[in-house]
Amino acid sequence: MPSRFLSFSMLIGLGAVLGHLYLYRRLVRELVHGKVARLLAIVFLVAMGLLMAMRRTLLGVLPEETDRLFKVATYSWMGVALCLVIVLGLTDLSRGVLAVARRVRQRRASESPAPAQPVSTPPVDEERRKFLGRAVAGGALLAGGGLATYGHWRAFVAPPMVTELAIKIPKLPRALDGFTIVQLTDVHVGPFIRRRFMDELVRHANALKPDLVAITGDLVDGDVPVLGDAVAALRNLRSRYGSYFVTGNHEYYAGDVVWVEFLQSLDIQTLRNRHVRIGDAGASLDLVGVDDWSGWRRTAQKGYDLDQALAGRDADRAAVLLAHQPANFKQAAERGVDLQISGHTHGGQLPPMTFFIDYAWEHAVGLYRHQDSHIYVSRGCGFWGPPMRVGSPPELVKLVLTA
Repeated sequence: MPSRFLSFSMLIGLGAVLGHLYLYRRLVRELVHGKVARLLAIVFLVAMGLLMAMRRTLLGVLPEETDRLFKVATYSWMGVALCLVIVLGLTDLSRGVLAVARRVRQRRASESPAPAQPVSTPPVDEERRKFLGRAVAGGALLAGGGLATYGHWRAFVAPPMVTELAIKIPKLPRALDGFTIVQLTDVHVGPFIRRRFMDELVRHANALKPDLVAITGDLVDGDVPVLGDAVAALRNLRSRYGSYFVTGNHEYYAGDVVWVEFLQSLDIQTLRNRHVRIGDAGASLDLVGVDDWSGWRRTAQKGYDLDQALAGRDADRAAVLLAHQPANFKQAAERGVDLQISGHTHGGQLPPMTFFIDYAWEHAVGLYRHQDSHIYVSRGCGFWGPPMRVGSPPELVKLVLTA
């Protein structure tokens, strides 16, 4: 695990350095011409590139009062830089394809058996070339800025999309037909997401009139003293059978035990490898919860334990499993779980991951089925890192269980 984490960090650092070199070459050299202005641009790119490459190291030594400012600055620029690199990359790729196509046409024309006229290459107009280079760079700068602005609005300002699905569970008692679960996941309360965001999220969740609220991990990115007031908005969640929480990998970075105790004080029940009965003697189902699949390894604690969570359960009863990561679903289905509710993937959140998320996860986003069991993987309500979402809007999920 440590070696994989180190390799991933090195890859991110290398990507940050190369990305900033690319921005210098394609934007600064084309658009910034004064010596002082160019020097300032270079200093900014070098500083931000180094800060992003050394982000994890610096977060470990910075005083607490500057930690949030550092995260806001670096994550915001990370998103903007990524949008600029994407637009510039697509622009350069398009220009390259057009250039190759043009050369192919010229070669075919020169190899024609009887050309009407000799093929000649027009002289290069340097001033025109410079003008076009600046125009392309300027257009890419505007487009990249527009993409970043849209991504910020979609993630941070606009309300989450509501996804409502009916899922058939044959073992569900008829009296519970139409039972509704609203899922909150991957909120990532932290440097950007605070009380106002949480109050709005709770308001939207309550408007769906759930029978039960499931909070499936990665709720926080920080400590209770800093983020407790924002998370306390969850006390206002309203549902017939209450709110239930399972840990995500980020809870282990922030202190899972302390956060679980805090959530208990908000009347949010935590399911750590155990199950509870929801309903009454006449009609009920089992709500099962497991700890995160991998986050526990950072603290050498006991983690995901499906055997313990299912121990003593009547296999003839309907079972809904809350698990942060969409892992081990088929095994859970074989053990009698009718529905697994997960998150973690963010649906990719930003390009290029939005295009590759299906290759990274067998169950990446949306609804899947294995035999008579289902899993729903949410894109999440918040965001991690850059305060942006492009191609993967945040969502509130309302699952309607039907018999």
